[in-house]
Parts: sequence; structure tokens; C-alpha cells
Amino acid sequence: MNNDIQTTNSVSNSIDVIDETGQCSHATYVAKCLTQLMNDLGLEGRELTLVFVDDAMVQTLNRDHRQVDAPTDVLSYPTSEPEDVSMPTISHLGDIIISVDTAAAQAQTAGHSLSTELLILAAHGLTHLLGYDHPTEDEWHIFRNHQKRILDLAP
Repeated sequence: MNNDIQTTNSVSNSIDVIDETGQCSHATYVAKCLTQLMNDLGLEGRELTLVFVDDAMVQTLNRDHRQVDAPTDVLSYPTSEPEDVSMPTISHLGDIIISVDTAAAQAQTAGHSLSTELLILAAHGLTHLLGYDHPTEDEWHIFRNHQKRILDLAP
């Protein structure tokens, strides 16, 4: 990633924020709300990295790691997988990568603010870090619950 435009902030020692775009004015707000969601879910003391990128960067990551040569809204990279049962539990849950470009387009389509869309995507990414996936409609409920909860917790 381009370190020339990187901004890093630590939020309550649980979330490191990197704004690769250099223009995401909502980054700290999203991290604070995500910290509240993590606390609400009993994840005090756990850590993650929240990275805001543009569509070009997320497309590169999506292509290289998922073999999908297109931008996406959010990617999650867990530090460990649920099947890593013999591994010790570590405090860092993983990385959440959010495309601000795609989030802005989705916010406009949905008729809500960019900050709302970024919160939804952050909660979605966290849910993936916790080992959940949504290959079927039935498995979407935990994602919807976490996405609704972060909006309820947001000031």
C-alpha cells in the first residue's frame, strides 16, 4: 500500500486506522463506533486494523486474494481461521479493508449517508473476522444483526 498517503491513528488501543485515501473524514468516527460494537459483543481487549482505500486498491486485493478482478465494498483478512483450534488466541482479530469509492456509491443508491454505509461495512467486516460467512440467505442474520447494532450504537 502507498505509505505516502497513509494516516494512522490508534483508537482506544483496539483499532488501528489507516486512511490510504487521505480523504476519509469519517475514519475516526467509524473506528469509535466499531470499538463500541466490539465492546457490546464482548470483544474488549481485542484489536483490529481498519483500512480505507479506493476502488483501484480494493480491486487489486480482490483480484490477488479472491480471483475476482473487480472492486468490492469490504474485504476481511482474519489473523486466524475458525479451524485453527490448536493455535493460541491472540488479541489481533485481523484487518478490515473498506473501499470508500464503493461505499459512497452504495450510500447514494441506498439513500443514506456515507458515514452510515461505512459503519455498515465495518460491522460486516468485523462479522467476517469473527468467523462468519454468508453463502446462504439464512446465514445473513448475524451480519444484519451486527450491522443494525452498530447503527443503534452510533451517536
